Amino acid sequence: MDAEYIVRTANGPVRGTVSPRSQDGRIVVHRGIPYAAAPFGEHRFAAPAPATAWDGVRDCTEPGPPAPQGTQLIGAVPWSPDTSLECLVLNVWSPAAAGGSAPVLVWIHGGAYIVGSGDGAVYDGTRLAETGLVVVSVNYRLGFEGFGHVPGRPDNRGLLDQIAALRWVRDNIAAFGGDPGNVTVAGESAGAGSVVCLMASPEADGLFHRAVAHSVPGDMITVDTARLVSEGVAKAAGVPLEAESLAALAPEKILAATDEVLSGSGRTGKGVRTKAFTCYAPVVGGPELPEPPLDAVARGAASDVALLVGHNTDEYRLFTELGQEVEIEGDEALTVTAGRLGLGEGAVEAYRSMYPEASLRELFNKISGDALFCEYSVRFAEAHAAAGGSAYFFRFAAQSRTMEGRLGACHAFDLPFAFGNLDSDLAVFLCDGEPDEGYQGLAERMVGAWSAFAATGDPGWPAVRPDATVVRVWDIEDSLTEGDATAVRALWKGVPLSPR
Repeated sequence: MDAEYIVRTANGPVRGTVSPRSQDGRIVVHRGIPYAAAPFGEHRFAAPAPATAWDGVRDCTEPGPPAPQGTQLIGAVPWSPDTSLECLVLNVWSPAAAGGSAPVLVWIHGGAYIVGSGDGAVYDGTRLAETGLVVVSVNYRLGFEGFGHVPGRPDNRGLLDQIAALRWVRDNIAAFGGDPGNVTVAGESAGAGSVVCLMASPEADGLFHRAVAHSVPGDMITVDTARLVSEGVAKAAGVPLEAESLAALAPEKILAATDEVLSGSGRTGKGVRTKAFTCYAPVVGGPELPEPPLDAVARGAASDVALLVGHNTDEYRLFTELGQEVEIEGDEALTVTAGRLGLGEGAVEAYRSMYPEASLRELFNKISGDALFCEYSVRFAEAHAAAGGSAYFFRFAAQSRTMEGRLGACHAFDLPFAFGNLDSDLAVFLCDGEPDEGYQGLAERMVGAWSAFAATGDPGWPAVRPDATVVRVWDIEDSLTEGDATAVRALWKGVPLSPR
């Protein structure tokens, strides 16, 4: 890497800059590198095409635009000139010194498949790069652009974007000092859902060697459901469900139609809606994802990929405390919710016996968090281990102190710790101010575990065994348990976690 931090990629040279977070100038970041062609015109709703080569040195010192996205989630970015279909870009944090062959970690952001960007401050890869990794973060198509059903076009365009980014890593990362033969793909929430889908996708076979999945949502849909949802969106947008008519619409028009569907007024006749705050999710049944990821790993489809997976103990509090309106009028209403999620008779009483001091709202949080994230995450680890794969499981239990502690170990609280970015706005909010020594120590241990896993496939504790789910509990003081035969797990035994 020369004095201007110029790296020569297959499409042309790119100029980076020293990461502002690099304490001694050792880490350089290149931002907004195109890894595929912008999906305009003939590329709209199509699989990603190769990026066009450029002449001269491309300035990659500023972030590329986020994908077009709506306003349905906390932290959503409304349509603005800063979002664009020219979103198929990635960032690379790498050593300033030339040479080397470092382990590579590729980050896929979350956001319910409808919002987000790889450029969030909490995702800054500097701290991880300082441990000896080359870190890549990826933008990909979201919402209808990435996962809507369009006849004659692939359903999982967002996943195909991620696969295109992994191919770019394979072909280019050595120029940044990374080892294309030692790639870990990582994500949280929808990013974790993407990771497990990539493990199951024939299209991604061989492009990565390890996987990290924090808070995996079991929210995936069938081709029939995807079609019904998209019919509702097309109707709300006033066009037929066909590629040419949809491609003639500006992204903000489709975003407005999606918002109408999500608000309820534009639902399909069958009231199709997934468990998350989105009507989009990976679509099971096509060539990119022929079977559910849980089924694929259970038959050993990804047994050569080492897996680090887990969830937070109070996942759902993020949503009910920061936006979702929840009114539960008694045990009967909660029983209806539990039944809709697949739990049998007596489940609410069983939860109440496990959490005798919990309010109806907190019981709703527990049941919803287990349904959406917790059970799927642990079941995925167990299925992978039973099929001969290497799986390491964790629970994040450190408590947020903000809002008088109401958030607990909520969804996404683990992210600033895993990236080592406790000075990011998200971390300062969730930590209720400057992090203390306990939080700092936890961040150091989690960054170390990620780095060790990406380098060697071992995060530092025993793997899940077919006869025991070993659990690392991340907290101010960590702990390790040799089994997971809890009463909560017993309630979910036999409940199908199938695409809707």
